[in-house]
Amino acid sequence: MISIAVEPFLAAYEEAFPLLEKHYLELALNQDRVPLKPKLSVYVELEARGELLIMVAREEGKIVGYFSGFIRSHLHYETMTVCSMDIFYIAQDKRSANPRAGIKLFRAVEKECVRRGVHNLIVGSKVHKDASPLFKYLGYDPIETYYAKWIGG
Repeated sequence: MISIAVEPFLAAYEEAFPLLEKHYLELALNQDRVPLKPKLSVYVELEARGELLIMVAREEGKIVGYFSGFIRSHLHYETMTVCSMDIFYIAQDKRSANPRAGIKLFRAVEKECVRRGVHNLIVGSKVHKDASPLFKYLGYDPIETYYAKWIGG
């Protein structure tokens, strides 16, 4: 059975790094140009300010998924607190073995966000690995579409 809990960033990061590498290989674009190299000091600083939410999914003590989000007052609407998703991932083998793992993860994230006074949880989906059915099932509404173009060297 999968359990979900809030965990400290650095401890979770160190243990979850092999899964993060799989996440990167499955989903990241421009891998030939952009290596996986998170700015750990920024995550630590955000956590110290209470602006980082790390939720970890475990099965038999082992990390099988995670959610990372940034919590702060919205820059346009000072009275609204938002949690903007950074990343989320459920190990491939756990998705097929437990198709409700993503639902369980996001229900736990929602509950923790409510506990922290968040008004609006903003999530996103890669176009090439679309998670929209999950978000629609959970009652999220589509709000924007982003586009990207590699213009660097």
